[in-house]
Amino acid sequence: MANIGYIQVVRHCNHFCGFCSNPTTPYEHTFETMKELVDDFVKREYFGVILTGGEPSLHPELPRITAYARQVGLHVRMITNGTRLAEPEFARALAESGLSLVHVSIYSVRREVEAKIRGVDATLERAFAAIENAHRYGIDVNINCVINRMNADHLDENIRYFIEHHPHIRHFVWNNLDPSMGRAEVNQEEFTPRLAEFEASLFRALSLLHKSGRTFRVERVPLCYMTEFAWASTETRKIVKGEERIVHFLDAKQTVRQTSWGHIYAEGCKQCSLRTICGGLFDRGNAYDPAELAPVFVSRDAIVKHVLFDGTDPTARFASFEAWRTDFEARCEETLAGAHSKNPRPADAPPVGLVNEDSLKRYAKRRTGEARRAERQGVALEHEADVEPPARS
Repeated sequence: MANIGYIQVVRHCNHFCGFCSNPTTPYEHTFETMKELVDDFVKREYFGVILTGGEPSLHPELPRITAYARQVGLHVRMITNGTRLAEPEFARALAESGLSLVHVSIYSVRREVEAKIRGVDATLERAFAAIENAHRYGIDVNINCVINRMNADHLDENIRYFIEHHPHIRHFVWNNLDPSMGRAEVNQEEFTPRLAEFEASLFRALSLLHKSGRTFRVERVPLCYMTEFAWASTETRKIVKGEERIVHFLDAKQTVRQTSWGHIYAEGCKQCSLRTICGGLFDRGNAYDPAELAPVFVSRDAIVKHVLFDGTDPTARFASFEAWRTDFEARCEETLAGAHSKNPRPADAPPVGLVNEDSLKRYAKRRTGEARRAERQGVALEHEADVEPPARS
């Protein structure tokens, strides 16, 4: 299995999205503390690592930790808003460090919508420059998009723009809004979409990509809202393949190891033919309505076979459908059992980051500045971060 883990490199950002689920904390990384986490993924025989944030490009050691992760055999990716990657020298430095792929986050190609979401003007121009710089220096580019109330009606408009203006981009990722953390938790009414609000435009977007021969993944969307493309669900693919995901959070959560992908289901889900391979409704913030879910009656095995024998995905580990079925039946009781994953912290996980007097001062200063930005934008500031300094030997 090609498990890919996440390291939050920083937890501050040069943008101020009203739905940010991972806002600033007092926790900080040095090269050495990040190196521990890279080594942990190597020990667990992970395929790769995704460097994320906050905005990871703000960490001065980013090229160095990228080079180290590549040196020890990991495939290295980064999720970024593209602001610094728009600088040609920075893009070249990351390419030379071994960054293989960059996910550039763009939520809307409508400039006024993107600016309102970001809390910063002229971000699209920087993001487009980042895309071209990465392509110029040999870094593969994916587009990430958080589905929210402000872009829910025009996801396909974004795709038409990228196909026309950036045809070299071949892969797209959607994440439905997580309403349970950070500013997303306290601004649910403004940003959390109803599932029905994006169903049609997501279908149009996926259809455009499928017809053009591009690939895509969709996270946190129940299968009853993407039945025709159920094989592209991130949770479904992980359930089918029996994969896990570790995230090293730069906050009090520290390390989360996710092995169960089921969340919330409605009563009608018991009759759904896809129940055993569907992640359900991702909602720990009580923002969505389980009544929006409805059973569907399509072939589960056809979807499974699409996942297992997808020629664009080198990670499948089953030689035949029959071998998969035997393995899956052994795992199926756990899949059927739970509404919420406990996401336990691995007992042998290393501590994540540092908290000290200086980092607490920097956090307090950022909170003061962000409170002013929140007031100007008319959004609520997230709750104060919990602090539990990681124990280090």
